[in-house]
Amino acid sequence: MTVLAWLLVVVGVIVLAAVVISCVGRARRLDRLHVRTDAARDGLHDALDRRAAAAVAALPALHGPAAAALRAALDARTGLRPPPGDDRAETVENTLTRALAAIDRSALPAGPAAELTDAEQLVVLARRVHNDAVRDTLGLRSRRLVRWLHLAGTAPVPEYFEIADPDVGHSTTAAAPGDPVH
Repeated sequence: MTVLAWLLVVVGVIVLAAVVISCVGRARRLDRLHVRTDAARDGLHDALDRRAAAAVAALPALHGPAAAALRAALDARTGLRPPPGDDRAETVENTLTRALAAIDRSALPAGPAAELTDAEQLVVLARRVHNDAVRDTLGLRSRRLVRWLHLAGTAPVPEYFEIADPDVGHSTTAAAPGDPVH
């Protein structure tokens, strides 16, 4: 073989090694992102469960139509763990968010009111973390090399969890004339 042939073989081996290293690196990164997305989804479900438990704890102090709406939303949520891609969970959680927004927080004892506010803030944070993980995973999955070589394997495509963020930290009671607006 001539020097030129050897040079082409060496360059070919280097290019092939670079492609293999790149593919392995992307596959590992994608696997870590899928693990992160799964953990974020579990954290989101835990935060939603905590919010529901806080709502159940606050329920005895409530009366009237707001209590009935909250009870109905909690009943609809009981035992709900739909498969990915099913938007029933988002619908039920949005209903619960609206029911919680309609209650008068000043009628609640301090403990359940604080727990409910903390749980709602945790839901907002957990949803953001989950959706950020999904965005990062989908971004890497959309790359040409990942699609062409099917580096995602059989992992399901993660989906965003879109619910209305509760208005945490603000009172839902009507302000009297002359009261400052927060």
